[in-house]
Amino acid sequence: MPAPALQLLSVNIGQPTALTIGPDSAAPRTEITGIHKQAAVGRVRVARLGLEGDHVMDTKHHGGPGQAVYVYTQEDYDHWAEELGESLDPGTYGENLLMAGLESATVRVGERFWVGSAVLEATAARIPCMVLAARMNDLGFVKRFARVRRPGFYARVIQEGDVGQGDPVRREAAPDGAPSIVDTFDLWFSQSRDPDEMRRYLNYPLAERLRTDIEEWLGAVRA
Repeated sequence: MPAPALQLLSVNIGQPTALTIGPDSAAPRTEITGIHKQAAVGRVRVARLGLEGDHVMDTKHHGGPGQAVYVYTQEDYDHWAEELGESLDPGTYGENLLMAGLESATVRVGERFWVGSAVLEATAARIPCMVLAARMNDLGFVKRFARVRRPGFYARVIQEGDVGQGDPVRREAAPDGAPSIVDTFDLWFSQSRDPDEMRRYLNYPLAERLRTDIEEWLGAVRA
C-alpha cells in the first residue's frame, strides 16, 4: 500500500500573549509567550529566522536559524486525541506548520522538506517545558509529553519561500546514519548518555542549541 501523500494542513503564527506559569519552586508567574498559534489565512513568507508575523518571545530556548520553524504532524495529533480523549486544534502545541502523511518518529536530522517554495531541514526534537504544560493546563504534561515520544521537529530554512494551507510536501532522505528526531529527544531525558553516540551525532546538521548541549555533555564526561 503506498504511503500517504504529504500535505501542509495548517500554517500557524503566534502573537504575544500572557500565560500564567507554575506553580513550581517559586510562586506562579506570568510570562509573555508566543505559544498560542492561530491558523494564518493565505500564503505566509518563511524567512531564515521563521515565519513572517510569528513572534518568538523566549529567544534563549526558541527561535534562531536552527530552530526557525516548528513542525508537528496530524498523525501525532491523532494519537493525542486518543490519549487525551479530545481533539486538539492546529497550533495547540505551538507548531508553525502542521503536516499530514508522516509521524515525527520517522523523521531524521538532515531530512529535507520542500513546502511551497521553501525548503526546510530537520534539526532537532522539540523539548517540552512548563510553558507547554501551562498551555495544556496540566502541570504533569512535560512528563507526559516525554513519555509519549511524539515531539515534532524543529527545522532550519535552507531556502526562503512562501507556504500555504494545502501545499504538497516533498520529502528528501537524511544523510546515511543520521540520528532520528526521537533519538535527539531521548538524549535530552537520558540518565546514561553514550559519549560515542553523542560524538557521532555531531557529524550531522543539528540545531545550534542541541549541538551546544551535546558538546557540554561530552565536556562533563571528560572532566
